[in-house]
Amino acid sequence: MAERSPSASTLAPTVVATDLRDPAHAAALVALLDHYARDPMGGGTGLSDAVKAALPDRLARWPGYVSFLAWADGSPVGLINCFEGFSTFAARPLLNVHDIVVHAARRGRGVGQALLAAAEDAARARGCCKLTLEVLSNNHKALAAYERAGFAPYVLDPVAGQALFLQKWL
Repeated sequence: MAERSPSASTLAPTVVATDLRDPAHAAALVALLDHYARDPMGGGTGLSDAVKAALPDRLARWPGYVSFLAWADGSPVGLINCFEGFSTFAARPLLNVHDIVVHAARRGRGVGQALLAAAEDAARARGCCKLTLEVLSNNHKALAAYERAGFAPYVLDPVAGQALFLQKWL
């Protein structure tokens, strides 16, 4: 479930469950998240030194944390961070994709699809009723990738409209 072997092509990544006790995994997590944070779709500013230092240990201790790294040619090329939540309407857990990162040099080569498939496998193994995620409305490449993976806008009744993701900083 947690590991997908590469095909004969060098384009296919190897996806493994993230082990934040492994220094290589912790470093890959920080480097990929910083890469994402520097991208305009990630806010355009890298992670602070304080976040870089604290994140692996804090995530390792967080209940319901699920993560996978994609590797190609010995280097980390993708990351997906998920957190288990709960659907009161289904009385079952759900898995929320909080971050998905594909290194800019590896985009369009199936890394994101492999990471989403690993998250789906983990969600099914946990008995989750669904996967959820949020995406910026003008991130058309990501939206197309999510649609290819089977995601659709959250709608209970078309008359009520589509759900929106909101936030309030504390």
